[in-house]
Amino acid sequence: MDQNLASSFQMSPAALLLLNAVLAFMMFGVSLGLRPGDFAEVLRRPLAPATGLVAQFLLLPGATCLVTWWLRIDPDLALGMILVSCCPGGTFSNVMTWIGRANVATSVSMTAVSSVAAVLLTPLNFALYGSLNPYTRERLQAITLPADNMILLVVAVLALPMLFGMITGARFPRFARRSERIFRAGSLLVFLLFVAVSISRHWQTAVQVAGSVLLLVVAHNALAFLIGDLSGRVMRLPLGDRRAVTMEVGIQNSGLALAILFTFYPSAGPMLVVAGFWGVWHLVSGLSLAGLWNVQNQRWAPKSAPQQDL
Repeated sequence: MDQNLASSFQMSPAALLLLNAVLAFMMFGVSLGLRPGDFAEVLRRPLAPATGLVAQFLLLPGATCLVTWWLRIDPDLALGMILVSCCPGGTFSNVMTWIGRANVATSVSMTAVSSVAAVLLTPLNFALYGSLNPYTRERLQAITLPADNMILLVVAVLALPMLFGMITGARFPRFARRSERIFRAGSLLVFLLFVAVSISRHWQTAVQVAGSVLLLVVAHNALAFLIGDLSGRVMRLPLGDRRAVTMEVGIQNSGLALAILFTFYPSAGPMLVVAGFWGVWHLVSGLSLAGLWNVQNQRWAPKSAPQQDL
């Protein structure tokens, strides 16, 4: 990809601060319903969450590294795909799991644990898998993203808002019950508005790169859903758990990838484009899949057990 074209994707300090604030707001909202018991649930019923975490932080990054190596994808685009694959599950995976009438408890526990694990695993996995691909290794060394500062950023936009959200939800349960869905809906709207404004400011650039990048993003997202589904099938998880794992792996926190790139390497245009397109597309694909599951569940209603409310 033309670096002059890609480098036009820049973000002002104020816009960068807004992006990080949106991510923190989203994490706070999704954490209002979290309780310490959700983490304990992983220990009581570890198979489904463990399957999802292995697929999330091992299988998806590994497969992304191998595919980008095998297809010799442009190093900058490949690094963008690898970075997205190393991020934890997106904050809207719980909502989509609920819409699809899958196991919400499994989804919530996976989101909580993966968000904490991402503090270390996201920067470490990105460095590992980016260096394993010989076509991205040199580019990764040129970028030299600071791992320690990446950890601080992940703590700021994921771990701390999650902690504050859990504390708020525990101390003010009535407020949490009433506002949780408002936070989720508001976060989705604000994030989509942010992406729309960013793309509109660089519309000509986005149009020129959309064809090749969008195809990669769609294929990569399909691979993520496939890995989640196959992992659940191999472990013989119940249908509700398998679908929760599938959604958690397929909905990546691409907003975190954007925050990392805009903060530490704003000139990495192709990587920014990949993460930005992911942020829009996985919402479309996730909602579509959740809707399909919902229709299937309605057809199978007499044979299916009711799912947990969100």
